[in-house]
Amino acid sequence: MDCRVVVEAAVSVYDVETVDEAVRIAISKTGELLNPDLNYVEIDMCSPTGPDGEELPPAYIVADEALVALELTMDVFNVEQEEHAKRVARTEIGQRLTEIPLEIASVTEIVDEEADTESTDE
Repeated sequence: MDCRVVVEAAVSVYDVETVDEAVRIAISKTGELLNPDLNYVEIDMCSPTGPDGEELPPAYIVADEALVALELTMDVFNVEQEEHAKRVARTEIGQRLTEIPLEIASVTEIVDEEADTESTDE
């Protein structure tokens, strides 16, 4: 089974004035930490939700320091179950982002559309 795992990360950045600047720096910082070993991990800003379900901004800035919410998406291949995919993604990403809190946001199975159409054609 192949899975796509989305991991949420909380990245701290310093000396920023705007949310856009904080997000750009956080993505750049995370990319530097992951490359070249995990250059296949997609990095996007995250839109966290509050306890009442309202959408929150991707970064909080206080005293020129920001905490930025990012989503790291990684495809994991040949795993036995979703729990195995979670462990693989957390281990691979966590080894490079040692000082950054991580949480698994979602796991979805990757369906091979070519294999599905071939099996139905037969």
